[in-house]
This record gives sequence, C-alpha cells and structure tokens, in this order.
Amino acid sequence: MSRLSDLCVALTGQDAVVVYHQLQAIAANVISWLLVLLRVRVPALRLGRKGADSAVLVLSPGGFERFALEPLPVESVVTVGYNVTAPTVERLPTCNSLARLPDGPPPGHAIVRIKAFSVNYADVTIRWGLYESAIKYVGYPICPGFDLAGVVERVGPGASVQEGDTVVGITFFGAYSERVLVPCHQLFAVPKGMSIAQAAALPSVSGTALHALALAGLWPSLPASRNRAVLVHSAAGGVGSMLVQMAKAIGCHPIVAVVGASHKVAACEALGATAVIDKSKEDLWSAASKAAPGGYCAIFDANGVQTLARSYSALAQTGTLVIYGFHTNLPTSSMLNPLAWVRMLVGILRMPRFDPMDLVLSSKSVAGFNLSFFADETRMVGRYFEQILAWVEDGSLALSNVTTFPMDELPRAHDAIQSGQSIGKLVCLTRHAGD
Repeated sequence: MSRLSDLCVALTGQDAVVVYHQLQAIAANVISWLLVLLRVRVPALRLGRKGADSAVLVLSPGGFERFALEPLPVESVVTVGYNVTAPTVERLPTCNSLARLPDGPPPGHAIVRIKAFSVNYADVTIRWGLYESAIKYVGYPICPGFDLAGVVERVGPGASVQEGDTVVGITFFGAYSERVLVPCHQLFAVPKGMSIAQAAALPSVSGTALHALALAGLWPSLPASRNRAVLVHSAAGGVGSMLVQMAKAIGCHPIVAVVGASHKVAACEALGATAVIDKSKEDLWSAASKAAPGGYCAIFDANGVQTLARSYSALAQTGTLVIYGFHTNLPTSSMLNPLAWVRMLVGILRMPRFDPMDLVLSSKSVAGFNLSFFADETRMVGRYFEQILAWVEDGSLALSNVTTFPMDELPRAHDAIQSGQSIGKLVCLTRHAGD
C-alpha cells in the first residue's frame, strides 16, 4: 500500500485514498452522464416541492439529476454538520446529513429555521464527488452547504443564542435545508442593515479570504517587509471580492484584480481595486508585471493549473502564493462527460511542483488550505468573525452583488456558478424567507 501511495503522490501529488475517491467520482459521473444521455435520468432546473420543510440532498455524484428534495416531516428531524457529535443526536441510517432529536437540541446547540443559504463553488465539487472532506466525514447521500441565515427556533441548555434571534452562521455541510442543528459558537447576530440574503452570502467567502490574508502574513498586522502589492485572481467572485475589500482595509497597495470577462471589470473597480486586468483582452502576466514591477507580496489563486506556476514566478522576495481552489482544473459544463474527465486528469498531471530549494533561495512561500476541515478551530473561527463583522459594521466590507434564486431552483444557481460568468455571490431563499 505504501508503494501505491508513493506512486500516487509522485504522479498526482495526492495519496492513494484521495486518488481512489477521485476514481470513484469519475465512475459515478460517467454512469450519470450515460444515463442522462439514454434518457433514463432527466436533469431539471427546478426541484419538485411537496409542501413540507425540506432539505436538498445529493444522492450520489453526478449532474443536476442527482439533486432531490427530502422532506423534513417533523420538527425533530433536522440537517446536521459532521462536527455535531452529541450522543442525543440520532443520525438517520439512510443519510448521514439528517438526524432525529428525540430530546430536542443538545447543550450548546440551536435549531435554526433557515431563510437563506449561499451557493459556493465547493458545493458543485461536492455534487461531482470531488470534495474530500464531504467524502471523508459524511458520504452520500449528502446535504451540501456551509452558509446560512435565519431565525433560532429552539435552543438546548446553555445556548448562547435565544429563540427568535435572527442569526447568520456556518455549518460543516447541511445548509441546503430549511431546518438545521448548529453549535452556538458557529452562530452570530446578523449585522444591522444587512438583508437576510446578504447575511447568508457572508461566512464562507469572508472566512476564506481572511484566512488567506493571515497565511500571507498580512493580517492581523502588515509585515515589516516593504512590498505591499497583492494580486487577486477571480476577483469578481465571492472570495475574490472579499479579498479585494479586505486588502484595501488593511492598507495593501497596489491591489491588482484579475477577471476573465469584461462585464466583471466595473464590479472590481467599485470594490476598490487599484488596477483590474481583463485577461480576455490583454496578456495577464505582462499587465501584472506593469502594475507591480517589483513583484507581489501575496498572490491569491483559486485557478489551479492554468495560473499557479506563473503566479509563483510573479512573487516578490518574501512573497507568498496562497492557494485555495483549482477552478481551471474543472469543467464549466453541468454534466461531466468522459472527455471532461480526461482533461481534468491531464490537468492534475500538469500541476506544478514547488522545489524546496527554490523556496529557500528565492525567499518565497506557498500555502494552501480548505476551511471545511477546520471544524475544531473554534477560537480561530470566532476571532475571524469578530474582525469580519467589525469590517461590515464600519463599512469596509460589503456584499453589493448578491443574486438570489428560490430554493426550488437550486440547479440554476449551480449552473450559474459553474459557468464562470457570475459576479459576487449566489444565494437561495427558502419558503421561510418572507416570514
């Protein structure tokens, strides 16, 4: 097994278990694609609702046809994150994301009636079967989703929130729902003046952006080094738009935003970017060099194979490349046909390797992370939200581009975020949004 794992690491940079999970996802998606092609399964952009509170499940890896609305028939049935481990929480044998609460919420937890939840690109990779934490901690069927906003419905003993409170929060899967059980330390009061949709759009993208800044050594205080230039890939997206605003708030300059389409330029300028590079019209790296001739103290890259190597080269001495996604490794179509998987595998084999000797000689750093593994980092999450909410309250951080969809039209939101053409955040509103 160790030799197999070594071979997998040598070829793909990932161990044998992760590669095995990816091969399983390939098989499931190819089968799903074939069944849709043969009209055995029919994908739809609208989910059929049966009237009761519901949760959206991904039954198995595949396209939109793997979505299903699962009724939550009684008040004691809720969705839960993988870090909810209280003994009185009885997970249903048919789905690890669903649980029964015969004794009500356990100590320090609350049931939230969700009014809105956000759609992140990570949710698409969960549907495709490519999100490792979802496989490791939950499995399929799974209720995806991290961000939620709603009203506290019931609380357990010692809860730090009260019934009737309007809250925003994060759950480690389970937010694609109308009723969820959440540990109270993952819930916060919705900031004044913020709509329920804006609140639901906030947690994951802002937390990801702030952790990226922390890894780059730019927060909680700027480093002593002279360079303050930052470059943000996918700057009009959820995380990118947060990074641009946060970089401005902490004093970085210049802030160079990169977009892939002309209709996204104005949005980045409005966020406070010093320069915006539209790579559909100009050479990205020539423009990046012109904007910061001395290189960058930090580059934030969720693109993957298309830009990682050149991002590293564009760093200044003491600069850090922060990696938090691999969008260009993945297709933009809703269905992953066999050719799309071949292209993705080729992309994995082409991923750059960073030489430790070069890291030392050039005084550069490379960091990466995935917040979905951070369920135990309660102090860190709390500290991040203190800062995020402070920025929201003083106007440094805003969510001006939020597109909403009815919960029943969740597949349309997935289609939009996969396309790469969306700006800002996508949020689904449940039937309780107007309550």
